[in-house]
Amino acid sequence: MWLIYAFMSAALLGCYDACKKVSLKDNAVIPVLFLNTLICSLIFVPFIVLSGNTAVLDGSIFYVESAGWETHKYIVIKSLIVLSSWIFGYFAMKHLPLTIVGPVNATRPVLVLIGAMLVYGERLNGWQMVGVLLAIVSLALLGKSGKKEGVDFQHNKWIYFLLLAAILGAVSGLYDKYLMAPLESGGLALNRMVVQSWYNIYQMILMGSVMLLLWFPKRKQSTPFRWDWSILLISVFLSMADFVYYYSLSLPGSMISIVSMVRRGSVLVSFVFGAFYFHEKNLKAKLFDLLLVLLGMVCLYIGSH
Repeated sequence: MWLIYAFMSAALLGCYDACKKVSLKDNAVIPVLFLNTLICSLIFVPFIVLSGNTAVLDGSIFYVESAGWETHKYIVIKSLIVLSSWIFGYFAMKHLPLTIVGPVNATRPVLVLIGAMLVYGERLNGWQMVGVLLAIVSLALLGKSGKKEGVDFQHNKWIYFLLLAAILGAVSGLYDKYLMAPLESGGLALNRMVVQSWYNIYQMILMGSVMLLLWFPKRKQSTPFRWDWSILLISVFLSMADFVYYYSLSLPGSMISIVSMVRRGSVLVSFVFGAFYFHEKNLKAKLFDLLLVLLGMVCLYIGSH
Protein backbone atom coordinates (compact mmCIF):
# COMPACT_ATOMS: atom_id res chain seq x y z
CA MET A 1 0.00 0.00 0.00
CA TRP A 2 2.85 2.40 0.74
CA LEU A 3 3.92 2.28 -2.91
CA ILE A 4 0.46 3.35 -4.11
CA TYR A 5 0.82 6.53 -2.07
CA ALA A 6 4.30 7.04 -3.52
CA PHE A 7 2.83 6.96 -7.04
CA MET A 8 0.13 9.43 -6.00
CA SER A 9 2.83 11.71 -4.62
CA ALA A 10 4.72 11.48 -7.94
CA ALA A 11 1.69 12.63 -9.95
CA LEU A 12 1.04 15.54 -7.61
CA LEU A 13 4.72 16.46 -7.65
CA GLY A 14 4.64 16.64 -11.43
CA CYS A 15 1.74 19.11 -11.26
CA TYR A 16 3.72 21.07 -8.67
CA ASP A 17 6.74 21.33 -11.00
CA ALA A 18 4.54 22.45 -13.89
CA CYS A 19 2.89 25.20 -11.84
CA LYS A 20 6.28 26.26 -10.52
CA LYS A 21 7.61 26.72 -14.06
CA VAL A 22 4.58 28.81 -15.02
CA SER A 23 4.83 31.02 -11.93
CA LEU A 24 8.54 31.70 -12.42
CA LYS A 25 8.27 32.81 -16.04
CA ASP A 26 9.37 36.48 -16.15
CA ASN A 27 8.91 36.68 -12.40
CA ALA A 28 11.04 37.31 -9.29
CA VAL A 29 12.14 34.01 -7.69
CA ILE A 30 12.47 35.01 -4.02
CA PRO A 31 8.93 36.38 -3.47
CA VAL A 32 7.41 33.46 -5.38
CA LEU A 33 9.23 31.04 -3.08
CA PHE A 34 8.23 33.04 0.00
CA LEU A 35 4.56 33.01 -1.02
CA ASN A 36 4.84 29.27 -1.57
CA THR A 37 6.04 28.76 2.00
CA LEU A 38 3.44 31.22 3.33
CA ILE A 39 0.50 29.51 1.61
CA CYS A 40 1.74 26.06 2.66
CA SER A 41 1.92 27.29 6.25
CA LEU A 42 -1.60 28.71 6.09
CA ILE A 43 -2.85 25.32 4.86
CA PHE A 44 -1.51 23.56 7.96
CA VAL A 45 -2.06 26.19 10.67
CA PRO A 46 -5.75 25.18 11.08
CA PHE A 47 -4.70 21.57 11.74
CA ILE A 48 -2.26 22.74 14.44
CA VAL A 49 -4.85 25.02 16.08
CA LEU A 50 -7.68 22.46 15.95
CA SER A 51 -5.45 19.68 17.26
CA GLY A 52 -4.19 21.77 20.17
CA ASN A 53 -7.50 23.32 21.22
CA THR A 54 -10.29 20.94 20.23
CA ALA A 55 -11.01 17.24 19.89
CA VAL A 56 -12.21 17.54 16.29
CA LEU A 57 -9.14 15.89 14.77
CA ASP A 58 -8.41 13.39 17.55
CA GLY A 59 -7.60 9.99 16.09
CA SER A 60 -7.63 11.25 12.49
CA ILE A 61 -4.74 11.31 10.00
CA PHE A 62 -4.76 15.12 10.24
CA TYR A 63 -4.10 15.27 13.99
CA VAL A 64 -0.96 17.24 14.91
CA GLU A 65 0.59 16.11 18.18
CA SER A 66 2.05 18.63 20.60
CA ALA A 67 5.85 18.53 20.67
CA GLY A 68 8.66 20.25 22.54
CA TRP A 69 12.02 21.62 21.44
CA GLU A 70 13.52 18.11 21.46
CA THR A 71 11.33 17.39 18.45
CA HIS A 72 11.25 20.83 16.86
CA LYS A 73 15.03 21.13 16.62
CA TYR A 74 15.05 18.22 14.17
CA ILE A 75 12.28 19.86 12.15
CA VAL A 76 14.23 23.13 11.97
CA ILE A 77 17.16 21.20 10.49
CA LYS A 78 14.84 19.71 7.89
CA SER A 79 13.53 23.18 7.05
CA LEU A 80 17.06 24.44 6.43
CA ILE A 81 17.89 21.49 4.17
CA VAL A 82 14.68 21.70 2.14
CA LEU A 83 14.71 25.48 1.80
CA SER A 84 18.32 25.42 0.59
CA SER A 85 17.34 22.85 -2.03
CA TRP A 86 14.34 24.92 -3.07
CA ILE A 87 16.31 28.14 -3.48
CA PHE A 88 18.80 26.49 -5.84
CA GLY A 89 16.01 24.55 -7.58
CA TYR A 90 13.74 27.56 -8.15
CA PHE A 91 16.50 29.61 -9.77
CA ALA A 92 17.41 26.65 -11.98
CA MET A 93 13.76 26.07 -12.90
CA LYS A 94 13.38 29.67 -14.03
CA HIS A 95 16.37 29.57 -16.40
CA LEU A 96 16.26 26.00 -17.77
CA PRO A 97 13.74 24.05 -19.92
CA LEU A 98 11.32 21.93 -17.93
CA THR A 99 12.34 18.84 -19.92
CA ILE A 100 15.91 19.28 -18.64
CA VAL A 101 15.02 20.12 -15.04
CA GLY A 102 12.89 16.98 -14.69
CA PRO A 103 15.56 14.47 -15.74
CA VAL A 104 18.29 16.07 -13.63
CA ASN A 105 15.98 16.15 -10.61
CA ALA A 106 15.28 12.50 -11.29
CA THR A 107 18.88 11.65 -10.34
CA ARG A 108 17.93 12.18 -6.69
CA PRO A 109 16.77 8.58 -6.16
CA VAL A 110 20.20 7.35 -7.26
CA LEU A 111 21.78 9.46 -4.54
CA VAL A 112 19.11 8.41 -2.05
CA LEU A 113 19.62 4.74 -2.98
CA ILE A 114 23.34 4.95 -2.30
CA GLY A 115 22.68 6.71 0.99
CA ALA A 116 19.93 4.27 2.00
CA MET A 117 22.18 1.28 1.37
CA LEU A 118 25.08 2.84 3.30
CA VAL A 119 23.12 4.41 6.16
CA TYR A 120 20.02 2.24 6.60
CA GLY A 121 21.25 -1.06 5.18
CA GLU A 122 18.35 -1.28 2.71
CA ARG A 123 18.59 -4.01 0.09
CA LEU A 124 16.72 -4.34 -3.18
CA ASN A 125 15.25 -7.53 -4.64
CA GLY A 126 15.64 -8.49 -8.30
CA TRP A 127 12.60 -6.65 -9.67
CA GLN A 128 13.44 -3.52 -7.73
CA MET A 129 17.04 -3.59 -8.93
CA VAL A 130 15.88 -3.91 -12.55
CA GLY A 131 13.49 -1.01 -12.00
CA VAL A 132 16.23 1.17 -10.53
CA LEU A 133 18.66 0.33 -13.35
CA LEU A 134 16.04 1.07 -16.04
CA ALA A 135 15.24 4.38 -14.41
CA ILE A 136 18.92 5.35 -14.17
CA VAL A 137 19.54 4.50 -17.84
CA SER A 138 16.41 6.28 -19.04
CA LEU A 139 17.15 9.41 -17.05
CA ALA A 140 20.74 9.48 -18.30
CA LEU A 141 19.40 9.33 -21.87
CA LEU A 142 16.95 12.13 -21.10
CA GLY A 143 19.80 14.29 -19.84
CA LYS A 144 21.76 13.59 -23.02
CA SER A 145 18.76 14.55 -25.16
CA GLY A 146 18.49 17.81 -23.27
CA LYS A 147 21.95 18.88 -24.42
CA LYS A 148 20.56 19.25 -27.93
CA GLU A 149 18.60 22.26 -26.70
CA GLY A 150 21.79 24.29 -26.42
CA VAL A 151 22.40 23.95 -22.69
CA ASP A 152 26.09 23.43 -21.94
CA PHE A 153 26.10 21.22 -18.86
CA GLN A 154 29.74 21.98 -18.06
CA HIS A 155 29.60 25.76 -18.24
CA ASN A 156 26.06 26.64 -17.21
CA LYS A 157 25.72 27.86 -13.62
CA TRP A 158 22.02 26.99 -13.55
CA ILE A 159 22.91 23.34 -14.15
CA TYR A 160 25.15 23.49 -11.08
CA PHE A 161 22.29 25.09 -9.13
CA LEU A 162 20.09 22.20 -10.25
CA LEU A 163 22.68 19.62 -9.20
CA LEU A 164 23.04 21.25 -5.78
CA ALA A 165 19.25 21.20 -5.42
CA ALA A 166 19.24 17.49 -6.31
CA ILE A 167 21.97 16.65 -3.78
CA LEU A 168 20.24 18.58 -0.99
CA GLY A 169 16.94 16.96 -1.98
CA ALA A 170 18.52 13.53 -1.60
CA VAL A 171 19.88 14.49 1.82
CA SER A 172 16.37 15.60 2.78
CA GLY A 173 14.95 12.23 1.67
CA LEU A 174 17.39 10.30 3.83
CA TYR A 175 16.72 12.62 6.74
CA ASP A 176 12.97 12.04 6.32
CA LYS A 177 13.49 8.31 6.76
CA TYR A 178 15.42 8.98 9.97
CA LEU A 179 12.63 11.23 11.26
CA MET A 180 9.85 8.78 10.40
CA ALA A 181 11.44 5.38 11.05
CA PRO A 182 10.35 3.48 14.21
CA LEU A 183 12.52 3.70 17.30
CA GLU A 184 13.47 0.03 17.04
CA SER A 185 14.84 0.74 13.56
CA GLY A 186 17.02 3.58 14.79
CA GLY A 187 14.65 6.38 13.77
CA LEU A 188 12.89 9.08 15.78
CA ALA A 189 9.32 7.94 14.96
CA LEU A 190 8.11 11.52 14.69
CA ASN A 191 4.48 12.17 13.84
CA ARG A 192 4.33 12.97 10.12
CA MET A 193 1.78 15.77 10.58
CA VAL A 194 4.03 17.40 13.18
CA VAL A 195 6.92 17.34 10.71
CA GLN A 196 4.96 18.52 7.66
CA SER A 197 3.05 21.24 9.51
CA TRP A 198 5.92 22.80 11.39
CA TYR A 199 8.64 22.51 8.76
CA ASN A 200 6.45 24.64 6.46
CA ILE A 201 6.10 27.27 9.17
CA TYR A 202 9.83 27.33 9.85
CA GLN A 203 10.50 27.61 6.12
CA MET A 204 8.13 30.58 5.91
CA ILE A 205 10.02 32.35 8.72
CA LEU A 206 13.40 31.61 7.13
CA MET A 207 12.27 32.59 3.63
CA GLY A 208 10.60 35.74 4.94
CA SER A 209 13.92 36.77 6.47
CA VAL A 210 15.73 36.12 3.18
CA MET A 211 13.19 38.20 1.25
CA LEU A 212 13.28 41.15 3.65
CA LEU A 213 17.05 41.23 4.03
CA LEU A 214 18.25 40.30 0.53
CA TRP A 215 15.51 40.78 -2.08
CA PHE A 216 13.39 43.70 -0.83
CA PRO A 217 16.21 46.31 -0.59
CA LYS A 218 17.29 45.52 -4.19
CA ARG A 219 13.91 44.64 -5.70
CA LYS A 220 13.98 47.56 -8.18
CA GLN A 221 17.27 46.32 -9.63
CA SER A 222 16.01 42.83 -10.43
CA THR A 223 13.08 41.12 -12.15
CA PRO A 224 9.83 42.62 -10.79
CA PHE A 225 7.34 40.43 -8.96
CA ARG A 226 3.87 39.78 -10.39
CA TRP A 227 1.06 37.73 -8.90
CA ASP A 228 -0.07 34.63 -10.77
CA TRP A 229 -2.66 32.08 -9.63
CA SER A 230 -0.18 29.31 -10.41
CA ILE A 231 1.67 30.44 -7.25
CA LEU A 232 -1.32 29.29 -5.18
CA LEU A 233 -1.45 25.98 -7.06
CA ILE A 234 2.25 25.39 -6.31
CA SER A 235 1.49 25.26 -2.61
CA VAL A 236 -1.67 23.18 -2.98
CA PHE A 237 -0.03 20.48 -5.11
CA LEU A 238 3.13 20.46 -2.97
CA SER A 239 1.18 20.09 0.28
CA MET A 240 -0.85 17.21 -1.15
CA ALA A 241 2.26 15.53 -2.60
CA ASP A 242 4.14 15.80 0.70
CA PHE A 243 1.15 14.59 2.71
CA VAL A 244 0.86 11.29 0.84
CA TYR A 245 4.68 11.02 0.76
CA TYR A 246 4.99 11.22 4.53
CA TYR A 247 2.05 8.87 4.93
CA SER A 248 3.84 6.39 2.66
CA LEU A 249 7.02 6.58 4.75
CA SER A 250 5.05 6.06 7.96
CA LEU A 251 3.64 2.70 6.78
CA PRO A 252 5.37 -0.58 7.77
CA GLY A 253 7.88 -1.91 5.26
CA SER A 254 8.29 1.34 3.33
CA MET A 255 11.70 1.84 1.70
CA ILE A 256 12.97 5.38 1.20
CA SER A 257 15.06 4.30 -1.81
CA ILE A 258 11.95 3.02 -3.63
CA VAL A 259 9.62 5.83 -2.53
CA SER A 260 12.15 8.41 -3.66
CA MET A 261 12.62 6.71 -7.04
CA VAL A 262 8.86 6.50 -7.65
CA ARG A 263 8.41 10.17 -6.76
CA ARG A 264 10.82 11.04 -9.54
CA GLY A 265 8.22 9.60 -11.90
CA SER A 266 6.85 13.14 -11.68
CA VAL A 267 9.13 13.78 -14.67
CA LEU A 268 6.40 12.19 -16.83
CA VAL A 269 3.88 14.85 -15.83
CA SER A 270 6.37 17.68 -16.25
CA PHE A 271 7.40 16.29 -19.65
CA VAL A 272 3.83 16.36 -20.93
CA PHE A 273 3.41 19.88 -19.60
CA GLY A 274 6.68 21.02 -21.17
CA ALA A 275 5.61 19.54 -24.50
CA PHE A 276 2.07 20.93 -24.73
CA TYR A 277 2.31 24.19 -22.76
CA PHE A 278 5.87 25.39 -23.36
CA HIS A 279 6.33 23.60 -26.72
CA GLU A 280 9.85 22.45 -25.83
CA LYS A 281 12.06 20.66 -28.35
CA ASN A 282 13.48 17.17 -29.01
CA LEU A 283 10.31 15.46 -27.82
CA LYS A 284 10.61 12.43 -30.10
CA ALA A 285 14.12 11.68 -28.83
CA LYS A 286 12.86 11.88 -25.25
CA LEU A 287 9.76 9.74 -25.73
CA PHE A 288 11.68 6.44 -25.69
CA ASP A 289 13.49 7.53 -22.55
CA LEU A 290 10.16 8.26 -20.86
CA LEU A 291 8.88 4.80 -21.76
CA LEU A 292 11.90 3.36 -19.96
CA VAL A 293 10.98 5.45 -16.93
CA LEU A 294 7.49 3.96 -16.98
CA LEU A 295 8.85 0.44 -17.33
CA GLY A 296 11.17 1.08 -14.39
CA MET A 297 8.24 2.23 -12.26
CA VAL A 298 6.31 -0.95 -13.16
CA CYS A 299 9.26 -3.11 -12.10
CA LEU A 300 9.48 -1.26 -8.79
CA TYR A 301 5.78 -1.84 -8.21
CA ILE A 302 6.03 -5.57 -8.96
CA GLY A 303 9.09 -5.88 -6.73
CA SER A 304 7.27 -4.45 -3.73
CA HIS A 305 4.50 -7.07 -3.81
